[in-house]
Amino acid sequence: MIAVIDYNIGNLASVTNGLKRQGLDVVITRDEQEILNADGIVLPGVGAFPVAMENLKKFNLIEPLNKAKDKGIPIMGICLGMQILFEKGYEVEETKGLGFLKGEVDLLKVDAKLPHMGWNQLVINHDHPLLKYVKEGDYVYFVHSYGAICPDEELMAYANYGGAKVPALVAKDNVIGCQFHPEKSGEVGKYILRAFKELCEK
Repeated sequence: MIAVIDYNIGNLASVTNGLKRQGLDVVITRDEQEILNADGIVLPGVGAFPVAMENLKKFNLIEPLNKAKDKGIPIMGICLGMQILFEKGYEVEETKGLGFLKGEVDLLKVDAKLPHMGWNQLVINHDHPLLKYVKEGDYVYFVHSYGAICPDEELMAYANYGGAKVPALVAKDNVIGCQFHPEKSGEVGKYILRAFKELCEK
């Protein structure tokens, strides 16, 4: 069972449907026991970093997510859900994140328009189980203006945009972040969700 975290941020339906198309049982939840009993956790999100963190606090979700991380349950953050996995963000105001990954999130420093919206090719930086069905140059779909600044060892894949490396897939241990939207990324996105399913079945 996959627990999709409901913290009033973003479109839960498209993420849930994407996971269900891979044959996964999905529950949209704020319940601690459901989260801790899950085979995998997805943290979706569209919107602003401070609002996301405030809502996690409001719905008492930070402690269950920390417990799930310590328990080794695979956690995948998508878009804003990826960004709040980091130590802090600078959108609107400086805000402390979950701190599951090293680094911070700031406005993209690119020579191109923002938001970074549309299809971009993945450049694979390190091997990762989520990339097992993905090849260099595959296209995925992005919609964001803020991006992660993170250590190279946690940067599994990136996209080149506006003269900058935009982190696309980050990971450390059982924590994974996708800046792009796998549920909106066609066949490549399906392959990534299939790999996540297999990771959760281990």
